[in-house]
Amino acid sequence: MTRHAILLAAASGLTLAAATGAYAQTPETAQVEEVVVTGVRKSMRDALAVKQGSDKVVEAISAKDIGVLPDVTIAESIARLPGVNATRDRGNDSQAVVRGLGARLVLGTINNREVASSEPDRNVRWEVYPSEVVSGVQVYKSQSADLIAGGVAATINIDTIAPLDYRGPSVVLRAGPVYYDGGKDIPNYDTTGFRASGSFVHKFNDDLAVVLGLTAQQQKNGYGSFTGWGYNDSNARAPAGASDYSGDLNGDGKLDATPWGAQMSASRIDQKRTGVSTGLQWRPTDNFELKGDVLYSKIKIGELQDQTVWGRNNWGNWNNGNLGDYTAPGASYTLLNNTVVAARLPYSSVTTVLSNYKEDKDLLVGGLNGKWTNDLWTVAGDVSYSKAERTNSWKGVRVEAYPEWTSFDTRAGQTPTITTSAETLSLPQFANQWGSYDGPERLNDELKAAALDFTRDLGDGALKSVQFGVRASDRTKDHTSFSFSPAPTGATVAASLFTAYTIGEGANVPAILTGDLDAIAAVAYGPNAFALSNATEELAERWAVNEKVYEGYGKLNFGLDGFAGAWVSGNVGARVVHTETSSDGQQQDTAGVFSGVTVEAEYTDVLPSANAKFDFGDGKVVRLGVAKVIARPPLDELRASRSLTTWSPYTGSAGNPKLDPFKAWQFDASAEYYFRPEALIAASYYYKDVSSYIGWKQSPVVYNGTTYAVSSPTNGGGGYIQGLELTFQTPFFFLPKGLDKFGIYSNYAYVDSDLKEFSPANNPLDMTGLAKNTATVDLWYAHGPLEARLGFKYHSPMTVIYGWSGADLQTLETEKTLDFSSSYQINDAVGVRFQVNNLTNESLRMYRDNDPNRIGRYDVYGRRFLMDVTVKF
Repeated sequence: MTRHAILLAAASGLTLAAATGAYAQTPETAQVEEVVVTGVRKSMRDALAVKQGSDKVVEAISAKDIGVLPDVTIAESIARLPGVNATRDRGNDSQAVVRGLGARLVLGTINNREVASSEPDRNVRWEVYPSEVVSGVQVYKSQSADLIAGGVAATINIDTIAPLDYRGPSVVLRAGPVYYDGGKDIPNYDTTGFRASGSFVHKFNDDLAVVLGLTAQQQKNGYGSFTGWGYNDSNARAPAGASDYSGDLNGDGKLDATPWGAQMSASRIDQKRTGVSTGLQWRPTDNFELKGDVLYSKIKIGELQDQTVWGRNNWGNWNNGNLGDYTAPGASYTLLNNTVVAARLPYSSVTTVLSNYKEDKDLLVGGLNGKWTNDLWTVAGDVSYSKAERTNSWKGVRVEAYPEWTSFDTRAGQTPTITTSAETLSLPQFANQWGSYDGPERLNDELKAAALDFTRDLGDGALKSVQFGVRASDRTKDHTSFSFSPAPTGATVAASLFTAYTIGEGANVPAILTGDLDAIAAVAYGPNAFALSNATEELAERWAVNEKVYEGYGKLNFGLDGFAGAWVSGNVGARVVHTETSSDGQQQDTAGVFSGVTVEAEYTDVLPSANAKFDFGDGKVVRLGVAKVIARPPLDELRASRSLTTWSPYTGSAGNPKLDPFKAWQFDASAEYYFRPEALIAASYYYKDVSSYIGWKQSPVVYNGTTYAVSSPTNGGGGYIQGLELTFQTPFFFLPKGLDKFGIYSNYAYVDSDLKEFSPANNPLDMTGLAKNTATVDLWYAHGPLEARLGFKYHSPMTVIYGWSGADLQTLETEKTLDFSSSYQINDAVGVRFQVNNLTNESLRMYRDNDPNRIGRYDVYGRRFLMDVTVKF
């Protein structure tokens, strides 16, 4: 497939959403020629209209026509908005980072309702939501009293289709193949999947309508991944009573950090997603409306992994125990800033791991909303329920070989490299004692909520209306995990059971091995080695957290003309939030015995807010906002669990049921100029004065007279985060005919902060999510039946949480991705779409301990090619 085809395209819209202030009169605007636009260009225009009418600082995406967005999932659209980044998982845009703050500080809602999540914290994985089921997205950056508390970085809300308000075609069908080239070198693996969706909207009459949407997807996005296991560094993570944890290799009196090992993995991913979205809207009179909606999503991931692990036995140099390997005849090593970045060592272990990872996730989100109005009052009631479940397991067989020499070089700025004196397949393969089955691991999250809101119209004066309401929610998240390790037979596994292959793109490593996992396990561990009846519960992983939240708010909306030459509207109010938590867990004592505990906590926060919008006419708008905001702690970090080692050096890990929420005062200002339809110049500034945040810290704790270095989440002190966001978008109306069908959508964000994580102890990382520079530039073309977009996305390095543990902090290096999308409407009923994501095959690279020479991860996901056909009638 070619990557050259039309350059340009229709960007996902930018801007700001959800008007709340009522207008007594419409300010005067510039008269421009009315041009009928459709497709993505109409989506951008609708998004700007939503933004311009809002009295808050918000970004918006509008998709009133099903399938109009050029992106496959809504995560890809959200990531192109100003000040927003997305972290990639298996190559997919997934969780959102907003204004330099990580996903844990972003509140996600569906139809303005908080939702359960299959993540252990509260994070929403936005790639779960296909763009076909979305009618709009709002990213609220300033706060208002009527918004659910929890979005310190932002509140991201997805609206699904309201069938009575829908004006598009009744039936939309879309299907086509998806090809991923990241796994093309992996044997016995077909990298072609598919996407299909269907939507049906039916209006029985002017009062009653229903919508039904179905989606199905198979992703075959296999890829190669090189992983560094971490570094033995007493200065970064000094355990209690073990200052000589790492060793001094060159005798200069300074401790030298050594890698624990490295791993190359080739994953054959088969990811199946199905979803159902349905809704009903009933408006029997002008005074009453009832809406109900249900969304169900199911994801099944199967991932066969061929892995090679190097250096398990002698890279780490625990307490200088491997000094002889580093100084043996013929051995060598390279130090940069007291970190071993390259070495040649004798008889380093080469461990082949053949494994199978499975993950099943289910999400159910539903709600019922009723609204009644009369001349002065509006009363709205809402009840909702959501449930998320995840079950995952991993089983693996390990065999080990010992070449005479192994060399590695993982320094910054180059592709990781491993070489060995002999290919692995030519060496005897001995069954390793660490065959294992991890699972089943189960996580459940259930959330019930109800809200009641009142609005009283106050007439034509400066005070327009008053709003007040209450909300209550009850949420429980629980987790269990099992595991076992089959006993090795001690047999030598025949080389005939393996085949070797190399991965063309990614790290420079020797050929890795593959084979029949179950057949090799039968030799290494005997028959029925992975029978689940062998599993025992990991008691340290058994926990449950119940959270009850009670909220009440009041908000006064105002509007007046002629103030400083502008029409001024806005609101002032406050939200009171009372939270009660009950955390259950298993705590281990110094003898290794577990016992159950329950810890309760409660706190109350008063959150004032005010927003003002100054509309000077002719498309010129200024907004101001101030608010106190909170984000409640991640639910898994509230667990009451504790685990301790029973050997020296004594360490442990624990949750913290007494965590306080992340707290801040924030100020927002935005100036915008809508100089034509689909055209905007805007600048936004924000400042957050943080009084409390949450991070992981290792601290000495004494149990029964023994001091342990225990890692746990804890509250940190204050700091600030501030930033500037610039937006420019316009069609090229000033160019000659033909070229005026092109346009640009662009934004740039700068963030500055003194907030730091607690680790590493000697050089703390920036706060999770803080990328100092972020930019998006989309060139688009839209005319007649043809639309196209070439989209560029950039972010500078930022701290991320890799995986499910908030303690696993790494730095994600700069990423520059280029995407292309195009569509052609053959006639009123049939259209085709073609996309290439990650055109330049941008790799993902992470490093550890705030040191670019300490590699954490190097993934090459490849490109995604999609072509589909859309039929509308």
